[in-house]
Amino acid sequence: MDLQKPQYHLAIAIAVFLLFSCAGYLVWQQGGPNTASYFDASKNMAEASPESNADNMELLARVIQGEAGDEPYLGKVAVGAVLMNRTRSASFPNSLSGVIFEPYAFESVSNGLIWQFAPSDDAVRAAGDAFSGMDPTYGALFFWNPSKPVSPWIWSRQIIAQIGNHVFGR
Repeated sequence: MDLQKPQYHLAIAIAVFLLFSCAGYLVWQQGGPNTASYFDASKNMAEASPESNADNMELLARVIQGEAGDEPYLGKVAVGAVLMNRTRSASFPNSLSGVIFEPYAFESVSNGLIWQFAPSDDAVRAAGDAFSGMDPTYGALFFWNPSKPVSPWIWSRQIIAQIGNHVFGR
């Protein structure tokens, strides 16, 4: 076995990470040194701050880049508008991070693509426009690319607009 091969380095790094993660969890579970001050839920809940606009803009730009990076500018704004529309719908979480991190809602979040690339200038600008209320989708809550495999359920949504390679619906 040649330990100089890159795949072995990755396997060793993962094993070390898992070892330390498990050890940290066990220390926390057993009330180890100084864990109470960090994990006292009643203390941290009161001090929790709401999402900042800067955090929301960053997240929105990352999802726009991941979901619509190759789309025209208006398509990027439209994807951002769908996320903003969801925050105002009773059918979805009422925070942008809640909408973005809803399980399986966005492919680029599920596969980690939003963390692999910094958002382009267009994605950042589109996030700002969507965050400010620009909505070329007229209130759409869903978008998808009809040339990619999607759940048959999505086709039951009323299509409102098509911008670039995406269709938008309610």
